[in-house]
Amino acid sequence: MSPFDSAAAQSSVFDALIEAAKTHGAKKPILEDQERNPLSYTDLIRAAFALGRKLSAMTKKGERVGVMLPSSSGGVVTFFALHAFGRVPTMLNFTAGIRNLKAACELAGVKTVLTSHRFVEQGKLHDLTDALETIAKVVYLEDVRATVGLADKVYAAAAGVLPGQFRIACKPSDPGVILFTSGSFGAPRGVVLSHANLVSNCRQIAQHIALDPAWVFFNPLPIFHCFGLTGGALLPIFTGMKAFQYPSPLHTKQIPPLIKDTKASVLLATDTFVNQYARVAAPGELAGLKFVVCGAEKVRDETHDLVAERFGPIPLLEGYGATEASPVIAVNKPEDNRRGTVGGLLPGVEARLEPVEGIPGGGKLLVRGPNVMVGYLAPGGGVEAPAGGWHDTGDVVSITDDDWIRILGRVKRFAKVGGEMVSLTAAEDLAAHVWPECRHAVIALPDARKGERLVLVTDTHDAEVAPLLAHAQHIGAPEIAVPRKIIKVPEIPLLGTGKTDYPAIQRIVEAETQRAA
Repeated sequence: MSPFDSAAAQSSVFDALIEAAKTHGAKKPILEDQERNPLSYTDLIRAAFALGRKLSAMTKKGERVGVMLPSSSGGVVTFFALHAFGRVPTMLNFTAGIRNLKAACELAGVKTVLTSHRFVEQGKLHDLTDALETIAKVVYLEDVRATVGLADKVYAAAAGVLPGQFRIACKPSDPGVILFTSGSFGAPRGVVLSHANLVSNCRQIAQHIALDPAWVFFNPLPIFHCFGLTGGALLPIFTGMKAFQYPSPLHTKQIPPLIKDTKASVLLATDTFVNQYARVAAPGELAGLKFVVCGAEKVRDETHDLVAERFGPIPLLEGYGATEASPVIAVNKPEDNRRGTVGGLLPGVEARLEPVEGIPGGGKLLVRGPNVMVGYLAPGGGVEAPAGGWHDTGDVVSITDDDWIRILGRVKRFAKVGGEMVSLTAAEDLAAHVWPECRHAVIALPDARKGERLVLVTDTHDAEVAPLLAHAQHIGAPEIAVPRKIIKVPEIPLLGTGKTDYPAIQRIVEAETQRAA
């Protein structure tokens, strides 16, 4: 583990923005989206003060304010506008469904939700806003901007010159954002990250990987997700790189030409999306990338090979994180990219492994460091801090002597088959090797004879057990790791973050099992 100067990262989010403007030049273009209207640091700071002044009139200092916006210049400006006046952005996952969204607002005590008419229209989110209006006031940013007058512009201009004197001071330990976990394995939880958590994680990444302020960071991931917010917006802005925001990673055909047109140097994505972009991109559209940072799911060998074959030696840097860690815990480096691992621990991250019965060669990972959360939101508005500062990731990993991490699976993603512990992730890997161009998910069901049995859900239309068994035998994998039941679906359900939606997979399997019975 590399040393990390936590004291240097003891800053509020808005003060980190001010410091970046001083370091890299107030006039430097730092933020852009598909509207192609770049904002400099000064533009961003002025816009934050102009909007924030209006928002402060309808909220209170320290209030948790809901933000339901896509990755865009407007979304980033809104985030900093709330910070300029000491409010706490509470990032709402508009893909989570009405029930989860309302539960998130109620848990966080959100009374005001900021969104946009254009976004709601384009995303057909009227049902969401109608549901939110039953528990909170929904404010549309177009309506707010229409009320910005001369006095507000004069105020913003003055604040742009002396931002440190106009912004509301916050302690580094104050809440900097509230985010909600992805819900990959159950109901989302509210995570409170401090200003210091967010700023520290950006500093840790910048110490781990050499970043060039001349680069353009292309972010199609949602800012309601910590990877998209910290990695895709805060990191580039705090380190002098232009942050290009794109509203959806699903626009497979539009993104590759835009990557070329924006002269993007770094792409933030997941394995699923990188694979899709590489398949449809024209020659040269991705060739200008220095590297791609992949998180949220395992990067398949097929994706590594596809990108290298079509666009040359562009490193796909697999990383690892958790919302509770702001989120980055480990990531590979361009000059040290070890396929099959999620990279080296960031500077300042402590790790310890707890033994897991039946799983040799690794243990359950707990982490502690300046990027680890304040705690989980508790009903009633309180916060449950992690014991001793240690966050239990729930992941089973192995760690090399030089702190490089390999994920073996989640504690919840192991099954006991015939008395042996079997990794469901390893079972998915078998399917991924046999049918590399398709997506697969494996879950376990109770079994009266063996304890549990594995079920493969796949979008491979001709999937059969025999090729899985043959591949397992070829690589020496135990036959108990081969699912004997296969359910074929048109597509594997995904969360808005690109991760597999395992609760939805569970419902598919249970429904199929009931039909078969």
